[in-house]
Amino acid sequence: MLQGLALIDKPEGHTSHDVVARVRRMANTRRVGHAGTLDPMATGLLILGIEQATKLLTFLVGEDKTYVTTIRLGAATVTDDREGVLVSTADASALTDEQIAEAIKPLTGEIMQVPSSVSAIKVDGERAYALVRGGDEVKLAARPVTVSKFEVLGIKRDGQFVDVDAEIDCSSGTYIRALARDLGASLGVGGHLTALRRTRIGSYRVEDAKTLEDALVVTSMEDAARSQFNCIELSEGEAIDLIHGKRLKAGDKLAEPVAAFAPGGRLLAMLTRSGSQYKSLVVFPKVSK
Repeated sequence: MLQGLALIDKPEGHTSHDVVARVRRMANTRRVGHAGTLDPMATGLLILGIEQATKLLTFLVGEDKTYVTTIRLGAATVTDDREGVLVSTADASALTDEQIAEAIKPLTGEIMQVPSSVSAIKVDGERAYALVRGGDEVKLAARPVTVSKFEVLGIKRDGQFVDVDAEIDCSSGTYIRALARDLGASLGVGGHLTALRRTRIGSYRVEDAKTLEDALVVTSMEDAARSQFNCIELSEGEAIDLIHGKRLKAGDKLAEPVAAFAPGGRLLAMLTRSGSQYKSLVVFPKVSK
C-alpha cells in the first residue's frame, strides 16, 4: 500500500483540489488530503498525505510558512490579488524605497490582521469568499498573526505602479494578500498581489517537491515524522499501553506534538503532554501488507 507524504510543486491555474484529485489517481486511492490550501493563482509547496498519513496533516497545517510574493502598489482589487475586480487606482510612482520600507515595519512581528474577505473563513455557515463573489459585503474580525520576516527583495517601477518583490516568513493563518492590501492602504495608493509562491512549510521546502508531471514520490510516515517533530522511542510495554489508550509518563519537556515510535521503528502515535504524562492525539494502527 502506498502511504506517506508527497511534496508537490503546485502549478499556477490549478486548485489544491485539482492536485488532490490527480494524486488520488496516481496513488489509486481516495484517501488523500492536503496541508494548507493554495489559491489557483499561487504556486509552490503543497503537502499531501496518502492513506494514514492524512492524519499527520493535522499537525503540519499549523507550521510556519515562507512565501515569495510580488505586491503591486497603485491598485486595489476586491480579492486583494490580480484575479479580482479592480476597485481603485492611484499614482504610486512618487513612492520612495524608504517610504515602502517604513510602511512594512508595522506589518512585521506580532500583529492583528483582518483576513482577506475572500478567505475560506466561515460567516454564518458560509465561506467568506462565496459571499463576496455573490455580491455580499463581508467584514471579518482581526486576529493575531506573526510575520517574523518581511524582506524586500526588489522594487520595480512601471508607470504609475510600483511592484515590490518580497520574501515573507509567517505563522499559520497569515494572509499574504491581506499584507498586500494593508501595505497599499497605509501608503494611500492601494495594493494587491500579482504573484505568490509558497516555498516552505515547517521543515519541508519546495526544492524537495515534485511536479505533477513527475513520478509520484512518497516519503514514509516515519521519515516524515522524524524530520518534522520531536521523537521518543517506546518500549514494547509502552507501545502496548498506548494502543490500549493508556497514558505514558513524560520525561523532559519537548516541543509538541511528539512523535512516538514503537520498537522496530514504526510510527505509532502523535502525543501531547498533559501534566506529567503523555496522551495520544492519534494512534496509527498497523497496516497489513
